[in-house]
Order: sequence, then structure tokens, then C-alpha cells
Amino acid sequence: MGMNPQKMLMQMQQQMARVQEELETATVDGSAGGGVVKATVTGKQVLVGLAIDPAAVDPEDVEMLQDLVMAAVNEALRASQELAEQKMGAVTAGLRLPGLG
Repeated sequence: MGMNPQKMLMQMQQQMARVQEELETATVDGSAGGGVVKATVTGKQVLVGLAIDPAAVDPEDVEMLQDLVMAAVNEALRASQELAEQKMGAVTAGLRLPGLG
């Protein structure tokens, strides 16, 4: 005998809510330029930290610093998306639900 589909859905919703909470507090980092620029993003793709080594600040080459910041933030966002997919995939494993897979 299988589990009640309604009960399964409720359990999955509870697990998804728990994962959403975890993603709000989880953080991932991205860096560029050998670590002179570091970005920290939550599992919900919110930038919460940005560190720039003073050595990376060259008033004569602002474009390079801008590129390093973008690269670090984009790396952190990619890591955040991978984390979210990984955590949500554990909840929705084997299911084909629109918008979740």
C-alpha cells in the first residue's frame, strides 16, 4: 500500500519550506583576480558581502576593478544557484513538476 498522495504533498511542501529557510541563511563565495575581489551571496541570490583588497584599486584602471567585481559576483551567484538546485533537487527527486525541474 502506498502513502496517501495528500500526505506526500504536505510532507514535500514542508521540506520545501525548510529548504527555502536554509537557502536564506546559507552563503556561498565567489572571487576574482586571485582573490583580490570576493563576493558573498545567499542561497536566495542576494549579495550580502563584497571585499576588495586595496591593492586592486588603481584609479588609472577602474575598468579592471569593475570587471573583477562583476566576475566575483557572477561566480558567487552561479554557486548560489547550484546550491539551490541541489537542495531543491533533494526534495523533488523523481518528480516532474512544472517550474521545479
